[in-house]
Amino acid sequence: MQTRTIQQLAYGTPMDMGGFPIRQAIPNRTIDQLDPFLLLHHANLTVDKNIDVLHAGVGPHPHRGFSPVTFIFEGGVHHRDSRGNNNIVYAGGTQWMNAGMGIIHSERPPANIHELGSRQELIQLWINTPAKHKMDQPVYMPLTADNTPVVKSNDNNTTIQVIAGKLHDVIGPIKPQSPINMFTVNSKKDVTYFLPIEEAHHLFVYILNGKISIAGKEVPQFNMAILNNDGTGIALNFIEDSILLVGSGEPLNEPVASHGPFVMNSETQLMEAFRDYQLGKMGVLIEQ
Repeated sequence: MQTRTIQQLAYGTPMDMGGFPIRQAIPNRTIDQLDPFLLLHHANLTVDKNIDVLHAGVGPHPHRGFSPVTFIFEGGVHHRDSRGNNNIVYAGGTQWMNAGMGIIHSERPPANIHELGSRQELIQLWINTPAKHKMDQPVYMPLTADNTPVVKSNDNNTTIQVIAGKLHDVIGPIKPQSPINMFTVNSKKDVTYFLPIEEAHHLFVYILNGKISIAGKEVPQFNMAILNNDGTGIALNFIEDSILLVGSGEPLNEPVASHGPFVMNSETQLMEAFRDYQLGKMGVLIEQ
């Protein structure tokens, strides 16, 4: 078991996204993407008690050509879309959507968010879709905490949710459109855990809480460690109690043309996406 080394750290830079304070690890000034991962936003929000939840969160907006995935660490998310899906997933769950040829969705706090403490902690990750699947029919896959398989270390100090891909003999329920592993890791301090990862995969680790070290280099909170392809996996050394998001994926090695909510392979395809949205071909979402 040879651990990978760190290629670079990408700090989750605070920024405003339409009135919401978030942290953006990628893209940043030095890295545009980690193929097939396009964007990572980390949000830790207090939901305003004076605003109706139907008007809070993120309102209806379109997507085409990639998978916007929301990992929920605190609170919950109410997903609605133009294909008729209407579902709430709470902490420990995942909202995974393959946007395909086009879909309009919203992500609001659930009606009982204030009973849960008025907090939402989320990560949204954009995962590129292979060119041959960009115009597939959209697919929405909600995954609750109870339905997410878990791997635990022998001493029970490390717990890993297997959302997509495979860890040891455990297979995640989500079926991405290209080879992807997605894990959330919750561990006590003074622990080392080795995650086997396919050598061809690009790999990142994002630190929501705590501090770890990888191959002797410290990775503090709000940083994404981007790993070299120089080992059979990654040895995570937990300096503090920590919560991590770990993602690996086989690179697509395809051209990327993106603008706003659309990710395609050419500028012509982008123009077609905007045209189709304006013509109503991605459907209509009326929230109720």
